[in-house]
Amino acid sequence: MTNQPNELYAAIHVAEFPAQAILRLRSDLQTQPVAVLDGVAPQERVSSQNLNARKRGVVAGMTRLEVEELSGVRVLSRSVETESAARTVLLESISHFSPRIEEIFIANGCGFVLDITGTERLFGPPAIFAQRLRASIVAAGFRASVAVSHNFDTARIKAECTRGITVIPEGTEASTLAKIPIDSLRLDDVRYETFVLWGIGTLGELAELPEEELITRIGQPAKFWLKLARGTAEHTFQPIQATFELNEHIEFETHVEQLDSLLFIGANMINALVSRAAARALSLATITVQMSLEKQFAYHRMIRPAIPSSDRKFLLKLMQIEIAAHPPQAPIASLTLTAEAGQQSKTQLGLFAPQIPEPSRLDVTLARLKALVGDDRVGSPVLKDTHLRGIFDMDDFSVTSQPSHRLETVVRISLRRMRPPRHLRMQIDRNRPAGFRDGADRYDVQFAYGPWNTSGCWWSVNQWDVEEWDVIATNSLGESIKCLIVHDNLHDKWQLDALYD
Repeated sequence: MTNQPNELYAAIHVAEFPAQAILRLRSDLQTQPVAVLDGVAPQERVSSQNLNARKRGVVAGMTRLEVEELSGVRVLSRSVETESAARTVLLESISHFSPRIEEIFIANGCGFVLDITGTERLFGPPAIFAQRLRASIVAAGFRASVAVSHNFDTARIKAECTRGITVIPEGTEASTLAKIPIDSLRLDDVRYETFVLWGIGTLGELAELPEEELITRIGQPAKFWLKLARGTAEHTFQPIQATFELNEHIEFETHVEQLDSLLFIGANMINALVSRAAARALSLATITVQMSLEKQFAYHRMIRPAIPSSDRKFLLKLMQIEIAAHPPQAPIASLTLTAEAGQQSKTQLGLFAPQIPEPSRLDVTLARLKALVGDDRVGSPVLKDTHLRGIFDMDDFSVTSQPSHRLETVVRISLRRMRPPRHLRMQIDRNRPAGFRDGADRYDVQFAYGPWNTSGCWWSVNQWDVEEWDVIATNSLGESIKCLIVHDNLHDKWQLDALYD
């Protein structure tokens, strides 16, 4: 019978999470004092601030007017969508270390506890594990404290009340928590005032009180508080289900009108999406750009590379071309990028095979062509289910992994359509084309095969009724052409529709 390993937990705490969620993508504001306000104007109050703002005197609960009196402090509004996207990013960064994660709800922070029992062989001893875990969190754009303990609540309280990395050896839980203030237990106001009147200010002082007398005076909850202070509280782990969603959201304090300012933020968002996909050995197959505009207008575009890519500069270039070709019609209030992940295809070339062009160059070329001539004029033609001549749709160009078939070597005649068809002045003899004039050139018909009549869509404005003739004609210089001539019966006009090559 094998011995079960002792329980081991790693708790992380991200303080001032509303501010960190916004500043994670705003590299231009990370060195400035920033205060985040929550509420409805004019009753907004500070809900979070960074360290630089705290040094300037910003504290939780200050009004907007009080903050604006402090020089140099940037004021931002709290964004629930930005915090939700940041929470997903944080959860992804720590899910690589353990599949069992429990979320800790904290008023102004974000916390998780990982069950890391038995992970020493994968990530090393607890001290090394904590360093690697914190490095992953920092790489995701957050500042966090990490605590490792054999007791769930001890790790949680220590991570919430201290900074940096703490590894608590088994049996030292009580001494580690001794100097932590008693308000870490989140007591109600009446119980907290009672302990203050007794002169109890730390968990160490609480742990020294006799259990029976304390329960007699305060009640049964005091028994649980004593266990928390002594590091012996029991906990039933409640793991959450982490979902993989590639989504980044940012709201602007002032509406953005310049494309360069938007792309500066968009570059950070694309970098974050690529990094998150690369952590799972994936690339970005599509990027959906959504914007909330002034006066409640909306903007929606999709970027779809020919093959999934993890090239940050290339994806940013596609986004720049797409937005420049379809600019927003109003100032931008918020930006959301949602990506779908895909596997990037790999091609093994032969030793003497010529180097093929980079797929990114094709995508950028197609994007620029679409910006010049329109989205519906660039792509792969797809025939529609109709007998109407020359009708097709344009689908987005895509690269498939299907093997190429060897082309037949039989020479075949090809039909080259005239777009648009050229108007002809026709000479008819015995109901058959005898000659025609194409501009200044006069042609005599040598052979005419037809007519082939076709019609349809009588119920629609797009109805047609035409007869087609395959014609061989020569001009005065003896030059011969083979062409397709069409007579539009509805409008009684003749047209040169195509040439045979």
